[in-house]
Amino acid sequence: MRRLRRVKIVATLGPASSDEKTIEELARAGADVFRINMSHASHDLLKQTVGRIRAVEERLRHPLGILVDLQGPKLRVGTFEGGSAQLAAGESITLDSSPLPGTKTRVQLPHPEIIEAVNVGDRLLLDDGKIELRATHVGGGGIDCTVVHGGKLSDKKGVSLPDTLLPVGALTEKDHADLLKALENDADWIALSFVQRPEDIIDVRKIVQGRAGVMAKIEKPQAVERLEEIIKLCDAFMIARGDLGVELPLETVPGLQKRMIRVARRYGKPVVVATQMLESMINSPVPTRAEVSDVSIAVFEGADAIMLSAESASGQYPVESVATMNKVAVAVENDVNYRSIIRAQATEPEATAADAISAATRQVAETLDLAAIVTYTSSGSTAIRAARERPSKPILALTPNLRTARRLSVVWGIHCVETEDAVNLEDMVDRACVIAYQEGLARPGDRIAITAGIPLGTPGATNMLRIAFVRQDGAGSS
Repeated sequence: MRRLRRVKIVATLGPASSDEKTIEELARAGADVFRINMSHASHDLLKQTVGRIRAVEERLRHPLGILVDLQGPKLRVGTFEGGSAQLAAGESITLDSSPLPGTKTRVQLPHPEIIEAVNVGDRLLLDDGKIELRATHVGGGGIDCTVVHGGKLSDKKGVSLPDTLLPVGALTEKDHADLLKALENDADWIALSFVQRPEDIIDVRKIVQGRAGVMAKIEKPQAVERLEEIIKLCDAFMIARGDLGVELPLETVPGLQKRMIRVARRYGKPVVVATQMLESMINSPVPTRAEVSDVSIAVFEGADAIMLSAESASGQYPVESVATMNKVAVAVENDVNYRSIIRAQATEPEATAADAISAATRQVAETLDLAAIVTYTSSGSTAIRAARERPSKPILALTPNLRTARRLSVVWGIHCVETEDAVNLEDMVDRACVIAYQEGLARPGDRIAITAGIPLGTPGATNMLRIAFVRQDGAGSS
C-alpha cells in the first residue's frame, strides 16, 4: 500500500460509496483519507461508516484517516406559495421572520439574529450566488432588499452574506452533537465549516481536547481577512473553493489558493484543496482537460491533499475518480519542473532546534543521495516538520500511536508505520533500517537519515539526526 506519490487524496463517502467493498476499492485506487459529510449523515450512518473504514484498514494493514465534516450554520430562506418565485432585477423583496409561505415580494429568513446583523448596503447571495440582493432598509424584524441579479428562487435555498459578520459561532447545536459523536467514534480529523474568527477554532478545541485534529474550512471573506490568526490555532485547514467562490469574486479564488498554500507551508500546517476538482466525473468516466489542469496546479503548488466531494460520494464513477486523481498526481510529481517549483516555494525554518534539524535532514538526504528520511514521531509534529521541507526523498514516519499514524494520512509525502517505541539508540537505528527495508524504501547498502527526539518518546522535541547504513540483513549500523 505504499503510494507512488507525495500528495494525499481525500475521498468523500456517500450513497455511491459507503459500502465496505467500495471503500476498499477506493483505498486501493489511492484514497488516503475518507470524509464523512455530516450535512447528509445520521449518527447511525456515521458509526456504520467508521466501522467499515476500520475493517478495510485492518485488511489492508495501512492506516486510513477519517475526516468528519461538520455542517456549520446553514442559512436558508423559507418556502414559497407554489414552491418558487421569479425575482426580476430592480424589484423589491423583504426577508422577514414570518413563517407564512413566500411570494415574489417577501419570504421568510428564519434567523432573527441574522436579520439584526445585516447593514444597509450589504449583499445577500441566494442559491449559490445565482441571485443577488442588496439591503436597502433594515428594521422592524425584516430586511428590505433590491434585486440586483434576478432568477427563480425556490424553497429552502441557501443564503450567503459575504459583507456581514454573523453573530453566531461556527458551531451550531447540531454540530455540537455531531462533534461529540465523531469523537466517540474516534474520528481523526474534525472539519469546522464557515469559520469566521479565531475564536471559532478555540471553541472547538475546548471540546476536542486533542482527541482529533481540528481542520478549519476557509470559505468566508471574514476568515480570509484573519487567515494567519486562524491558521496558527488550527491543526490543518481546507481551501473550500465552493463557498469561497460564492462569497468572493470567482476570479480572486485561484490567487487566494496559491497564497493559502504558501501560508500553510510557512506555518507547517497541512492544507487540503477542495471542491469541483473532477466535477464532470460525477456523470462521466473521464474528466475535462481543465479539471486535470486544476488538480495539477494544486499538486505543483505543494498542497498536502486534494479532495473529491460529489465525485466519490454520489457520482456514477467513484473509484474511477480516485484512480484518475491518483494518475494525475503521479504524472505531475514525475514532471521535470515539479522539484524546481516545489523548491522555489520553500520557507526559512523557524529558529528552533526541531525546525533546524528538519531543514538540515532534507539537505543531508539530498546531498548524500540517501534512500529515505525516517522520523520517529509520537505526536506527529516531527513528521509534519519533515514534510514541510518537501524533500525529494521518501519520508517514513514511525510512531507507537495508531491515532498519530491515521492523522498523518492527510500530510504530504508521509508513509506511516505503527511500531513500538525504540528502547535505545541502537534499537532506534536497527528498527528504522529494518522497517525502511521491509517497506521497500531502502535496500541493503543504502543509507538513510534518522531524526528523533532524545530522550525517546518526548513529543515535539526533535533534536537528533543520524545517518545509518542498511546492512545485508536489513538491520542498521551508524
